Amino acid sequence: MARPRSFDTDDALEKAMHVFWAHGYEGASLPDLLDGMGLTRGSLYKAFTDKKSLFLKVLERYEGEAVRAGVAMLRDPSIPNGAERIMSMFQGSYQNVLNGDSRGCLLCTAAAGPSTYDDEIAQAVSRGLGALRDGIHTALGASPKHATLTPADRSALADMIIAQYVGLRTMARARIDNDTLHNIVRSVGVMLA
Repeated sequence: MARPRSFDTDDALEKAMHVFWAHGYEGASLPDLLDGMGLTRGSLYKAFTDKKSLFLKVLERYEGEAVRAGVAMLRDPSIPNGAERIMSMFQGSYQNVLNGDSRGCLLCTAAAGPSTYDDEIAQAVSRGLGALRDGIHTALGASPKHATLTPADRSALADMIIAQYVGLRTMARARIDNDTLHNIVRSVGVMLA
């Protein structure tokens, strides 16, 4: 008879998320994960099979929490102007950096790392960033200036804005100076004005 798990899977995934967020996929060693999650090697492999499977579960969790919250903000009808919703997302990300959080976005980090060589990770990143992009598209439809754009033009603008977002979050992780990050946020404001 199999022994029951002696740890909480959700808690373990939360802890693994912070390890991957701090070290990146490639940089997160097995000892880092075991220490950060408080698991033995056998427990980790029994529950999650391997590092990649664990990372995919972490990305799924991140999408369910952080991405879902971002999309909800982008679709929030209590802020009538969709352009203001988009700016709130960028300003919030910049404020996180000013508050000392230079981890960036876990999806953006994965986009610049393992998704370049792993199809499953690339699909997970694409799904998460696609949800944010769709939220931006929805917000543009609620912007008086942008609601009159053709659907194709609104889609193109949403693509450009998500590219700016990935750039901002990736550059924050790279610890690019705050003035440059602020200018990225300002450029989005100029684009939306």
